[in-house]
Amino acid sequence: MDKILVVQTAFVGDVLLTLPLVQSLKSAYPSSQIDMLIVPRAAELLENNPSVHQVLVFDKRGRDSGLQGFLRTVKYIRNQKYQCAIVPHRSMRSAALVTFARIPKRIGFSKSAGWFLFHDVIRYENSIHEIDRNMQLLGALGIQQSVRAYPQLYPSKGDSEIVDQFILAKGIHDPKMMIGIAPGTIWNTKRWFAERYSELASKLIEDGFSVVLIGGKEDEVLCKDIQVATGSGQVYNAAGKLTLLQSAELIRRCRMLISNDSAPMHLAVAVRTPVVAIFGATIPEFGFSPYGKHDIVVETKGLSCRPCSIHGGETCPIKTFDCMKNITVKNVHRQVHELINRKNTIEQ
Repeated sequence: MDKILVVQTAFVGDVLLTLPLVQSLKSAYPSSQIDMLIVPRAAELLENNPSVHQVLVFDKRGRDSGLQGFLRTVKYIRNQKYQCAIVPHRSMRSAALVTFARIPKRIGFSKSAGWFLFHDVIRYENSIHEIDRNMQLLGALGIQQSVRAYPQLYPSKGDSEIVDQFILAKGIHDPKMMIGIAPGTIWNTKRWFAERYSELASKLIEDGFSVVLIGGKEDEVLCKDIQVATGSGQVYNAAGKLTLLQSAELIRRCRMLISNDSAPMHLAVAVRTPVVAIFGATIPEFGFSPYGKHDIVVETKGLSCRPCSIHGGETCPIKTFDCMKNITVKNVHRQVHELINRKNTIEQ
């Protein structure tokens, strides 16, 4: 096992949830070269990561799309001469990549569309967290999970200095009283309402906190709207201004993060910041809830229509959107203080 490839070409959050597998793999095979095949957006997450030797970028929606891009990627992987491929991603394309690359040992899930292309097929357990589920793939190599494993990220000194500059420039006097809010997500039915985030931010400011809005370039307008709606100088917009690792460093400094079911939620887990996560169309039982022991999920239980899909969608299929409408600002605000009380109890 001189060279091992781990394939996870889904979203940023999925890559974060694969990191404990990679970390355990490196611990078991410290002298092996462990590489990851991921999408471009996730590549910056792995900067400075001692468990990953090389990051292979597969731009499946860009230059590597189509048959020509697929074959070019296959050729590159084949030339790397990996002895083993571990494939948490459950797409046919991911299974086909490592198969056509002629990697002699291929490990993947029974729920993968290309399960029949693997040498070791591991049963996909619906009832456990994705981190623990991914770790089960290592059983094919005789590696067993013995302790709870969290993703690890490695922001650089430069990343830390940029966050210092952001806090200083915004005039945030007491960073220990910062609460992060990440209101964005790719899927509309996983997004709590902007006006409710604004109202919640106003309540947190009344409680004596500062609020930092966190997200990518695609969240800039949403976060700006929330900031303006509060009418407060204690709401600071970091959306689109920081890299993923810099955002992780900013989240690390927050008292907690309030987030939809999205990548920032998993960033918070990686830097050990407590999370209040708002779940709408999706459910924690899928295995993608926040992984921290004391994190809180806010959701509407008892709806026959929920979950409507594993990812959520653009619109509510039955046009009611009760899964989000029934989550009030009062309820989320109460859970924020519940988490603060939990954290204070632990620290005492």
